[in-house]
Amino acid sequence: MRWLLLLLIFVFAAASSAAERQAVIFMYHHFGVEKYPSTNVRLAQFEAHLDYIADNGYQVWPLQRVVRHLRDDKPFPARVVAITIDDAYTSVYTEAFPRLRARGWPFTVFVATDGVDRGYKALMSWQQMREMQRHGASFANHSASHDHLIRRRPGETDAAWLTRLREDIQRAQRRLKEELGEAPMLLAYPYGEFNTALADLVAELGYTAFGQQSGPAGLGYDLRALPRYPMSERFADMDGFRTKIASLALPVLSAEPWEPVIDAADNPPRLRVTLGDSEARLGQLACFVSGQGRVEVAWEDRATRRFAVRAGEPLPVGRSRYNCTAPSSQRGRYYWYSHLWIRLPAN
Repeated sequence: MRWLLLLLIFVFAAASSAAERQAVIFMYHHFGVEKYPSTNVRLAQFEAHLDYIADNGYQVWPLQRVVRHLRDDKPFPARVVAITIDDAYTSVYTEAFPRLRARGWPFTVFVATDGVDRGYKALMSWQQMREMQRHGASFANHSASHDHLIRRRPGETDAAWLTRLREDIQRAQRRLKEELGEAPMLLAYPYGEFNTALADLVAELGYTAFGQQSGPAGLGYDLRALPRYPMSERFADMDGFRTKIASLALPVLSAEPWEPVIDAADNPPRLRVTLGDSEARLGQLACFVSGQGRVEVAWEDRATRRFAVRAGEPLPVGRSRYNCTAPSSQRGRYYWYSHLWIRLPAN
């Protein structure tokens, strides 16, 4: 009987520490600033998130550690999360920092440096960031200008546009290093907007980059635009949080077209996805379009797990997403993939 007991203990321990192919990355902006509901999380919501993480055996990793695993194609232990915050608003210092510091948890703030240098009252100061850095915070590149980087200026050539973006990104990295002594090679796109040319430039400069499309960051995912779950009042309820933190990365081998910017001739866009092997229940795969709800999934080849999805109506100006999920055999867990689309305003 003793050997049976030892075997059961070993099996339980192995299952509880089973390797997984993703980490979940959350993204916040404002904390307790109700006049910005689209980017704010209520303090009660944020505290509930932190309590759930602590009470359910999750490990909060520095974002740099998550990226190392993704770059090395190295599986994660179960229940790994990372916390990121965009824009360096003052409520990060006054509200988020004390709560995260009390738990000893690392987090990463993406900083648009021009506004900090200009002393904008809505943003933290370099001095506050240095204080936070001494207690586990890290700070990374959000561009210097926080412009809509994919938009060209009137008469701007491709070469001039890329030169401007390169200088903008490098200026932010330089200022982070000057003020904080270090800056990881991580970049979050302002507004979550990118296109292929910008993503290629970011990769050429050596960055791992993050968007604002939802879903866990999975092994094999494109390091030019990793997903994060945006947390704002509307999307921060605990039912949704529990589903997101337990989500699994849908094993996407290819998604065509990868380019998110669409034009009138391709609107609504058709997305073709090929999946790798997994225990996802693909017979229950469901896809949803921003503002339109659930749309039909067309299986082009079930043997190779290739499907297509297209919105029923043209996508509006701005950012939209196709979100696809499938239940796992693990109770209460879902595979998740989100694809960004951007329709630019007419010139």
